[in-house]
This record gives sequence, C-alpha cells and structure tokens, in this order.
Amino acid sequence: MPSQKILSEKQQVVEQITEKLKTAVSVIAVDYKGINVADDTALRAEMRENGIDYFVVKNSLLKLACGKSDFEEFVPTLVGCTALAVSTGDALAPAKVVQKYSDRLRDVYNLKIGYVDGRFVQPAQIKEIASLPPRDTLVAMVAGSLNGIIAGFARAISEVSKLKSQTA
Repeated sequence: MPSQKILSEKQQVVEQITEKLKTAVSVIAVDYKGINVADDTALRAEMRENGIDYFVVKNSLLKLACGKSDFEEFVPTLVGCTALAVSTGDALAPAKVVQKYSDRLRDVYNLKIGYVDGRFVQPAQIKEIASLPPRDTLVAMVAGSLNGIIAGFARAISEVSKLKSQTA
C-alpha cells in the first residue's frame, strides 16, 4: 500500500493535469516508445519554441484527470507509453509539431488521439489539421478573397454607371 505522501503527490499530479486539460485549446496524445535521446531533445526544444507544454504522464494518472475534465474519449487510447502536447494559445501548433515528428519517426512516435479547438480528433484528422497553413496566412487568404469580391462589385457598379450615362 502506498504511503500517504505518495498518494498526496499523485493527487497533486492529477489535479495539475486536470487543470491543463481544462484550460487547453489543443491536446495531442502520442506514443513515444523507442524515441532516441537526440530526437526527444529536438522535439522538446521545438515544443518549447512553439509555446507547447510537452510531458510524459502515467496512463493511470491521466485516466483520472480525463475523468475529471471531460476527456473520457482519451481513456481507450491510454495504453503503452503516453506523452501529451498541450497548448493554451495556438490550437494548431501541437498538431503541426507532433505530425512532423510522427512522419519522420514512423513506428517510434505515433499519434493516439487529440483535442483541437473544442472537439476530439483521430490521428488522420490530426494529420489534416497539421497541413493547414498558419492562421495569419488563412486570414490573408480570406481578406484577399473578400478584396477580390469587393473590387469586382465596384467594377460592375462603375460599368452600370457608364452605361446609364451613355444612354441618357
């Protein structure tokens, strides 16, 4: 039977994970079994650069935290080695970094499940999300599309005005 001190420490860990899950805009669970030290160091550095909290967690503790934070969909995938990539800012960043390493380290670093911007996603969906352009690029694309529509509308009004002035 574990001591009271160990139980207390585990409860604190569960509470910390629960809080991270509740405040996250994006969470990706991965199986990292077999990753070497150099790749893991590079991965962790890239996670830090992108403002992503990346950590290894015991499945039993994560299952408890999932139960407390409405992440029950994660529970069936929690077998083997589990690491979490958690972001409270950019919802796409964890998917992009994790997918990059998953593509590079096949059979060693595999996606389990994710939560992105309010919905649970499977590995195939994470791959699609990772292929999206950055937010700034998407905003520029929408703005460009709107600008084209407005310019076309302005040209149409101008042509109608010219036609009316010619017939008058």
